[in-house]
Amino acid sequence: MLEKLSLTCDRLLSHLQLACCLSHCGVPLQGKDLLVYSNTDTEEEPLLLTGHHAEISAMTFGNRGRPVLLCSASADYVIVWDIEVCRRRTQEGKVAAGKVIGSLLGDVVYLSFCVSDERVAACSGAAVYILSSKKHEVISTLSSHLAPVTSAEFCPWSPDILVTISEDRTFKVWDLKTEAVCFQSFVLSASPLLSVFFLEENRHLITGSTDGQLWCFSLSDVTKCHMVTKMDLQKMEKRHQMLQRNVSHDESAVTEQSAVDNVETSKPVLKIASCSSNMDTSNDHKRDNSRLCVGSTDGLYVVDLATSELLTAIYFKEYTNLSITMAGSWFIPPGQDDSMLLLASSLFTQCVVLLEVCLCDFREIWACGEGFSVFPSSPALPESPLNAEFKKKEIHQPEKKGGIKEQPLVFHSRVKSSGYTNAPRRTMFSPKTNVQKNSFSKKTHTKTGLLLRDYPGDDAAPTIPHIHQSTGNRPVYCLQYSGDGKQILCGLGDSSVLLYKSSLTGNPTVYTGHDKPVSSVSWSLNRQRWLSASEDQTLRIWTHGGPEPAIIMGDNTFSKPIRGAQFYYLDKFLLVGSGPSLNLYLYNVDITRDDIKRYKQRSVVRLVRSFMTTSATDITAWSAINDFFSHIVLVCGSDRSIQVFDMNKGTVASELPDAHSRAVHCITQNKGSMFSTQAPDSYNLFLTNAVTDGMKIWDLRTLRCVRRYENHLNRCHPCSSAISPCGSFIATGSEDNCAYVYDIRSSSYLPQAFRDTRTQCSV
Repeated sequence: MLEKLSLTCDRLLSHLQLACCLSHCGVPLQGKDLLVYSNTDTEEEPLLLTGHHAEISAMTFGNRGRPVLLCSASADYVIVWDIEVCRRRTQEGKVAAGKVIGSLLGDVVYLSFCVSDERVAACSGAAVYILSSKKHEVISTLSSHLAPVTSAEFCPWSPDILVTISEDRTFKVWDLKTEAVCFQSFVLSASPLLSVFFLEENRHLITGSTDGQLWCFSLSDVTKCHMVTKMDLQKMEKRHQMLQRNVSHDESAVTEQSAVDNVETSKPVLKIASCSSNMDTSNDHKRDNSRLCVGSTDGLYVVDLATSELLTAIYFKEYTNLSITMAGSWFIPPGQDDSMLLLASSLFTQCVVLLEVCLCDFREIWACGEGFSVFPSSPALPESPLNAEFKKKEIHQPEKKGGIKEQPLVFHSRVKSSGYTNAPRRTMFSPKTNVQKNSFSKKTHTKTGLLLRDYPGDDAAPTIPHIHQSTGNRPVYCLQYSGDGKQILCGLGDSSVLLYKSSLTGNPTVYTGHDKPVSSVSWSLNRQRWLSASEDQTLRIWTHGGPEPAIIMGDNTFSKPIRGAQFYYLDKFLLVGSGPSLNLYLYNVDITRDDIKRYKQRSVVRLVRSFMTTSATDITAWSAINDFFSHIVLVCGSDRSIQVFDMNKGTVASELPDAHSRAVHCITQNKGSMFSTQAPDSYNLFLTNAVTDGMKIWDLRTLRCVRRYENHLNRCHPCSSAISPCGSFIATGSEDNCAYVYDIRSSSYLPQAFRDTRTQCSV
């Protein structure tokens, strides 16, 4: 942070709206006059503007840049100045004059131009006056707040929309054509609202209060604003400091710093601005507009709106050469790329400073380096657990022909029925004629209407229910589509498993055998086998068409409940999470059956390796990919951590502590589909859900949260989530009996995909 200009004023300007743009900044002189300084040449003589007869209370620059317009307000006049014309008149020896656009409006505390600089909003008391910037005219007067208005801003993508905030702790969205309120928020906080900002790319509205709270609302539809996220500046700062201490190597310095900074101070949100920068990547230049700069009394905070996390904080106390230690007001001009200009007034002294912050200093924080990847970069090591194989003697081999063996009288391995109970055949075999071959262009099932072509990646999210199927009073604990999308496995709370057609037509096939609710189900890659795990600490593998399980794992094999089970490494292994261990099993399914020795199980299961979590914390959720070779398994522990297991090396490769404020109960990877195509990097994204902490999406390459979703309600029940096969949408359950569908590129849910359900949703 560099101090470019320091001005000593004749009075305290701590709560006055100052004016700053990329080329100029303005401060009042002796209360009634204005001094306009050049930001590019600070040694240039300032421009003196006179015309007010009362003390100036607010000022602002225009948005277009050419011509440079400055609007100033006092109790007597509201004047618009053309800076270039005024400077030219001053150089000619004439008195610089402005244009009076309003008079006797009261104590104006805030001014703002519209995008085209044709209108000016002036906040005075509980009213907002819309003025013309070209003539003395009050276009409209907006008065609906119950307390003084603190700020008003024009919507950049809709010029006839104005948003006002007030000390009554609400904001209002106005339609300037009808002069009516389109939307009125609820009471957001116990403290007054101070600042408001528009994020044009995402159509978001952000507002902040005096107690350090920030709210982000979606403003795509001005009549239906909904909250996207809520942030607490003080809590974000504590979490950021805690993460810094975890990675710090100097424990003594950390202890000294924590002892000095143990006094908590309020952090009012004085100003909000965009903190975008052009970041060089290997391919092109990308602009990230989710970074916000929040000006407070003790410094500047850089917040990631997508993740609701604090990226960095710049404190005045860290720079001893600055003229101020506490700020009373901020102004951050928009449209900056490599550096930011900040105009701040001192809270306790009669001083105003112009600061410059280089955004290149944040590049290390914002950059995304290459780390882990779900796609392996090398084959499995020779000593890797993934190279484990069965020994020949472990697998049952059939007897060779020609050998003489003592056999019972009935020695057939399969006892055939005599056929007396079958109905007699009354028709002879007749071949089918005129059979038409199915065309490859038509891949629609005529009975179910299911599309078997590629998944529609460019279509919108589903909004119309296809069919409703009730399971009675039996709660659904888990479900999963088969890889081809033709069947659905459904685990119920009555310890049974139902196998549906994907159209949910007809009666399902019922599989029983567990003694407690089924906690997880999983299809094999070839869709010929599937497994079910239950809270009775048993696991069963079923084969296609088999009425009985081919493999039963129980008998005190697992000492704690199974937190998840699935096929792994292209169906070569079984992965089972139980307690603090993640177990890797080799298995061989033998579907041959001996009716005489039904008690003898021919299938074989062998434990290859058992992996323990760090600190021996119990596993709450885990995820792995079976559709292609992947060495990465993501494990969530009861200590709120996310651990990356490298199955190739058999170790915990990395750990992310305190991923959520609560333990993660669901983790979902972007596994794609055989019917869709995605970019390889998109497979490195995964979701986590935690009670009271919403849903986060992470990038495996950096192990950083890249976006956060908080619109759905999840306060006490574990609601799971899913990623669409195209990788564009996220679906999650909610405690308000609704299913929420998010666009993965935005933190706001899709209103047209908001659907009410009969029971509590856990997608």
